[in-house]
Amino acid sequence: MSTLDHVGVLGTGIYLPKHKKTAKEIAEATKGIWTEEAVIEKLGIREIYVPGVDDGTQEMGAKAALDALERTKLDPLEIDVILSIGEEWKEYPLTTSALYVQDRIGATNAWGIDLANRCSTGVTALKMAKDMLMADDEIDTIMVVGGYRNGDFVDFTDKNMSMMYNLSAGAGAIILKKNLGKNLLLGSHIIADGSLARTAGVEIGGTANPITKDNIDQAYQSLKLMDPVKMKERLNKVSMPNWFKCIDESLRKSNRSRSDIDYLSILHIKRSGHLGMLKELGLTDDQTIYLENYGHIGQVDQILSLHKGLEEGKIKEGSLVMMIAAGIGYVWGASAIEWGEARG
Repeated sequence: MSTLDHVGVLGTGIYLPKHKKTAKEIAEATKGIWTEEAVIEKLGIREIYVPGVDDGTQEMGAKAALDALERTKLDPLEIDVILSIGEEWKEYPLTTSALYVQDRIGATNAWGIDLANRCSTGVTALKMAKDMLMADDEIDTIMVVGGYRNGDFVDFTDKNMSMMYNLSAGAGAIILKKNLGKNLLLGSHIIADGSLARTAGVEIGGTANPITKDNIDQAYQSLKLMDPVKMKERLNKVSMPNWFKCIDESLRKSNRSRSDIDYLSILHIKRSGHLGMLKELGLTDDQTIYLENYGHIGQVDQILSLHKGLEEGKIKEGSLVMMIAAGIGYVWGASAIEWGEARG
C-alpha cells in the first residue's frame, strides 16, 4: 500500500476505575441463579470494574484522552475532531460528551460530535474517522474517545440478563492521523439488523415510559431484554455468520485474508463463544486477550485489547490486528489495522 493518502493509529489511552467486583460477588448478587464457578467458567468473568463517585462517563473519557495525549506526546491543539463513543448514560443528559472532552484536554481547535451505536460505536467511529480524514483536506487528526458504565442498570436477579452480567466500567481513546506512515487503519465493514432495535434497552426513563415516584427504584435497574425470545432466537441464527461476514469483508477491503490475521481484538463474550471464534479463525490464545479480568466495557473493549496487546507484546511490527464488535440494536462490525511501518 502506498504511504500516501492513508490513515494511521498514533496511539491509545485507557482509564479504569479503582474498584472491582469479583465473580464471587456477581454470583452472590444473582441470589442463587449463578454460582461463582459458573460465572468464571461459563460467562468468562473473573472480575469487572465498578465506577467510583467521580467516574462519570464523560470524565472517564477525558481521563482516557489525557492518557492518550501523555503516551503519544501529541499537542491537543493538533486535534481537529473529537468523535465521542461514550454512552448516553452520563453525568448530565443532553450534554455533549465530545465537547466536555475538548474542554478538559485543551483541544480548542477541535470540533466534536457524539456517536451512538451501542457496543459497536468504537469500530463504527474508526470507519467514520478514516472516511472523514480521507475526504476532508482540512482534517488531519481525529481522537475517538469515550467512557462506559451501563452496568449501573443491570439487575443481577434477572435470569434473562446473564449476557450482561459482564458489563464493566472504564474508558478508552485512540488517535488517528492522516499519512502517519505507520499503523495503518485498513478496511472496515458493518452490518445492522433493525428488527432487533427494541429487543434490549433501558425500559424506564424515556418518553415512552418516564421515571415516576412509583417506579424510580425499578428504573435504575431496568436495562432489560425487552423481547428475550425474539432476540435470542434471532441472534442464534445470524450473529456468528454476521460477525464472520464483517471480518471477511474487512479483510477483502484490506486486500488480506483470514490467514493474515495475527491478533484478534475482540470484545468480551462468554467463554465458549470466544474459544469458538478463535477456532474458526485458526488463532490461539497467544493471539488475543480474553478480557475475563476486565469484563465488557462496551465500545471500549477493542481499544483496551489493542492497548493491552501492545503492552504484552502480542502485537508486533507487521501484525495484522482484527478488531470486532457487536452492539444491541443490533450491529456487528470489524476493522483491520496493520501495525508497524507502512509497507511501500
